[in-house]
Amino acid sequence: MKKGYLQGAFWAMMICFVSVGNDVLMRFLGERLHVAEIIFFRFLFSMITVVPLMMSRGLTLFKTDHPHLHVFRAFLGVGAFAACCYAVNMMPLSENTTIMFSQPLFFLPLAVLFLKEKVDAPRWIATLFGFAGLVLIIQPGSETFNLITLVPMAAAFQFALLDILAKKMVVTENTYSMLFYFAFGTTIGALIPAIIFWQTPTLWEVGLLILLGIGANLIQVCLIRAFSATDASALMPFRYVELLFSALFGFLLFGEVPMTLILEGAAVIIAATFFLSYYESKKKQST
Repeated sequence: MKKGYLQGAFWAMMICFVSVGNDVLMRFLGERLHVAEIIFFRFLFSMITVVPLMMSRGLTLFKTDHPHLHVFRAFLGVGAFAACCYAVNMMPLSENTTIMFSQPLFFLPLAVLFLKEKVDAPRWIATLFGFAGLVLIIQPGSETFNLITLVPMAAAFQFALLDILAKKMVVTENTYSMLFYFAFGTTIGALIPAIIFWQTPTLWEVGLLILLGIGANLIQVCLIRAFSATDASALMPFRYVELLFSALFGFLLFGEVPMTLILEGAAVIIAATFFLSYYESKKKQST
């Protein structure tokens, strides 16, 4: 197996850990603060924490050749994180995480369309098999179907687009430039909704919001490093590790025990993941 693939897998799993940690922070903050305010401060502190890093490396990092792509990423970021934060506060962590596993279903065709990556039949089959597990969880058309499950799916689609843009831009854009302009644009985009639903945060909440902002930057750094190491579509299996983290944190911190349907659906998704991971490793060894 090539070194680049191992590095990409490591950073992909780090994304999972930090992402679930941020979900936990948003759950605690959502007990009193509105989603709009949480999103605003997440991006504000994300921007503040990255500026010193950029200044220490020179003002040239503020230059960009793709302002329109930064604007589009910021627009998607506000929508994606707002949906994610709302869902985290409305359903168990493991259920929310499992539903957001629909992201690869959106990601693969987008990678083919925008990145011109070649995705062979086993990847498609494994991804569709994993989506079958998602359908098992949501059960559309049944009496147990809940419209709230569409919120994390909407977030997953937008996150897939964000990943595509990151993979496309990392070729020419500096990591810190991407972090700054994403945080700056999303802060501006979330400002007005935050003012409308404003509640002055306590010192404890400010501390959690700062950690949330730092975590947002860490996710972006891990994402960019993962995509710099290997193909974007090859990293999708490792994103399912997030389910293990969310189930563990949900149980330890909130006493959540996944429902049987969640476990059954997750089992199908994980089976698809293991197959895809094994197939990818064999493919890398033969090249």
